[in-house]
Amino acid sequence: MTESIAWPPGTATGIGSMPGTDPLEAARIVVGELPELPHLPELPGRGVGTDLIGRTAGLLVDLAVEVVPSGYRVAAHPGRDHRRAADLLRTDIDTFEEALERAGARPPAIKVQAAGPWTLAASVELHSGHAVLTDPGALRDFAASLGEGLRRQVEELTRRLQTRVIVQLDEPSLPTVIAGGIPTPSGYGTVPAVPDSDAAELLQGVLETLPVPRLVHCCAPRPPLALLRRAGADALAVDAALLAGAPRATVDALGEAWDSGASVLLGLVPAVAPGVPPRLHELARPALDLVDRLGFPRALLGKQCVPTPSCGLAGAEAEWPRRALALARELGHAFADPPESW
Repeated sequence: MTESIAWPPGTATGIGSMPGTDPLEAARIVVGELPELPHLPELPGRGVGTDLIGRTAGLLVDLAVEVVPSGYRVAAHPGRDHRRAADLLRTDIDTFEEALERAGARPPAIKVQAAGPWTLAASVELHSGHAVLTDPGALRDFAASLGEGLRRQVEELTRRLQTRVIVQLDEPSLPTVIAGGIPTPSGYGTVPAVPDSDAAELLQGVLETLPVPRLVHCCAPRPPLALLRRAGADALAVDAALLAGAPRATVDALGEAWDSGASVLLGLVPAVAPGVPPRLHELARPALDLVDRLGFPRALLGKQCVPTPSCGLAGAEAEWPRRALALARELGHAFADPPESW
């Protein structure tokens, strides 16, 4: 696989979500603190249609969802819930463009986020109440619709913002899908495990519609990094804290990704404010230990590691989101130009 890094050494970014309900304020913070790779903020605090699943459903082409007491369900036609999700996403894009213009910013790339096909299919119900992933035909339709929706979004953003667009697919449910842990509607059983080969094939079909580098984020314990790479992910996004107790095979898969030239977005900054303000070298320690353990020179971090918060910042309070993104940026600079004390 040929890798393509879309950002300069020392770049940092965010995972996606931000607290609050003001899209312009969130965009101003992101654009100000992450000049090399700002991300389109997600504001799930606004309610239905702004969470990961509802927001992604608003991108679907020729498919629609609605909200029912148990969550999101396939709808025959776009209704109020689907239109709300699509309208809010359009507002967020307009606001993000406004924040870039006000700041006079022209980043080398921007990042947008959406649920991956397995997380989406595990979280949306059919009319029967079963998850979309239990119906092979519906599963293929959702994956194709998602790929087309993302392709159109990338095309629009590239035209409007005149910069490169990176798509981050979020797959927090994928480990549960391949482990056979998705519950049935009754709650007494689980959906059969999806073979790794099938999981990789479906994900690959969506990734192939996206521009390079194709990025997949998994914040669940034991992220299936080798599977993601086989599916075509050029870049991976993981929480460094979860790697500390991960099996050796998971860590080795990350090492193989680095060795092939891939980038890794590594969650190093707490998503909520810690009790004691963290020091930069303390935040960097998991990354330094990781490259040492894998036998890479620490200079690799400046080229192929993009520091991020450990996950989305929707649960953060007060000034922490701005501070967290600033710390991620400072880590990126430190990796590119390490202090002598490191």
